[in-house]
Amino acid sequence: MKMNLPNKLTVLRLLLVPVFVVVMMVADAPWASITGLCLFVLASFTDMLDGKIARKHNLITDFGKFMDPLADKFMVLGAMLVILYRSLTRDAVNGLFCAVFFWAVLIVIFRELAVTSIRLVVSGSSGIVIAANMLGKIKTCTQIACVVACIGEPLVYQNVKGLAHMMEVLPLSLITTGLMILFTLWSGIHYIASYWKYLDPEK
Repeated sequence: MKMNLPNKLTVLRLLLVPVFVVVMMVADAPWASITGLCLFVLASFTDMLDGKIARKHNLITDFGKFMDPLADKFMVLGAMLVILYRSLTRDAVNGLFCAVFFWAVLIVIFRELAVTSIRLVVSGSSGIVIAANMLGKIKTCTQIACVVACIGEPLVYQNVKGLAHMMEVLPLSLITTGLMILFTLWSGIHYIASYWKYLDPEK
């Protein structure tokens, strides 16, 4: 099957997800975190690049419409589940961060299920394709920032002398997680409110 460049980038992002997960699960060590962080940043870059190229050169395809959001969800949810697992299994467990991040993961999963379901219903009943709006794009940016912070911040505190005690707080990780929760809920509620009229209980 011949694919254009944006679709190739989307497939690359999908392939990077299991590699990222395996690397991060092999060991809770600096080398694994650094490698995983680089893989995630690369995958996030392809997310920005494939959409930009597709729109600029009119290379939007049905394959891309289906696979691009799917790859995004796999990328973010895979990263968040790995971060949660590693946080819960560390010798020095940060209880506050684990509790907040656990609820963040649930909110992201529930939001994606709800919005995906609405997209399917609206598309099936009216033929309207719901495009990502600005809130959705901000939500994605906060999710990426959160993952980068949650992987990178412990690395900084582990390797910078005098900052090891900050591992007990992880302020940047908590702040970005809070922002992610805010925009995940906000964008999800906005989608539901905007397209609720298409959810007719009599049909």
